[in-house]
Amino acid sequence: TAGALRTWALATDTPWLGARTLAASLGLACCWSAPITALRGQVGGVLCIHLRELRQPDADEQQIISLALHLTGIAIERHQTGEELGLLTADLERRVVERTAMLEVANRELEAFSYSVSHDLRAPLRAIDGFAQALDEDHGATLAPTARDYLARVRGATRRMAELIDDLLVLARITRAELVRAPVDLSALAEAVVAALRRDAPQRVVTVAIAPGMTASGDARLLTVALENLLGNAWKFTARSPDARITFSASAGPDGPVFTVRDNGAGFDMAYVGKLFGAFQRLHSASDFPGTGIGLATVGRIIHRHAGKVWAEGALGAGAAFHFTL
Repeated sequence: TAGALRTWALATDTPWLGARTLAASLGLACCWSAPITALRGQVGGVLCIHLRELRQPDADEQQIISLALHLTGIAIERHQTGEELGLLTADLERRVVERTAMLEVANRELEAFSYSVSHDLRAPLRAIDGFAQALDEDHGATLAPTARDYLARVRGATRRMAELIDDLLVLARITRAELVRAPVDLSALAEAVVAALRRDAPQRVVTVAIAPGMTASGDARLLTVALENLLGNAWKFTARSPDARITFSASAGPDGPVFTVRDNGAGFDMAYVGKLFGAFQRLHSASDFPGTGIGLATVGRIIHRHAGKVWAEGALGAGAAFHFTL
């Protein structure tokens, strides 16, 4: 500021001894100097004004000097900020390249793992189940009841492991699959999912109400998987309800439509709602309701890839509602 302004006599003041001859040759007798302070309080330079006469600046000159110091400080700050921004941008670009390379490596490793799971683990499972089936067919009649029970458990365990492998592969594919957005008729997707559920369990009597005309922008393949899991869960957890009902509807939300799959099935304890969308998380025993605990994790991954949100509400014995946005 002008408050730090000093007046120097070029002919006599010590700091100017080395420039005394040059100043005299140019006819300069005085120098006004003040530090240039940038906006962050750092000194970025010194403003010097040379005069042919030795005198102090008047009030108007001090105001002009103050303005010059302020504007110069802003200019220096902008220059320094630009340099820092350039360095940060370069560092960010370098990190993006590194992270992209790491992600590509991780994707290749995930593909290798998926291949291993698909081929290396399925083969022994098929062998175990095949030999167990052959043993049951050829010698089942002569086996003791305990032995037949053990055999049934072996076959049941291999089927559960096969389901788990299939679900893991779906989760892995969803993680790396390209997301292609387009207008999607969610009502039509839901109708197709429910039709498949009815074909697989024709003995079930379930009242299903799907609101017409529900559309969204998203990846039809991934959203089909999400609805298969949400509606499939509702179908499964209403199995013991005497008057099973499932609805799929939409309502207005602050950021767009909120889609809801609701049922009057087994429900869940809200104390454990934070576990619902984690892989391998189950709030009911496999003996009550079969499953691998990966379906809702898959739903969560799909909705998050669409930059949406998913959450749930429920109560034990009073059904559940799963909401999502896209």
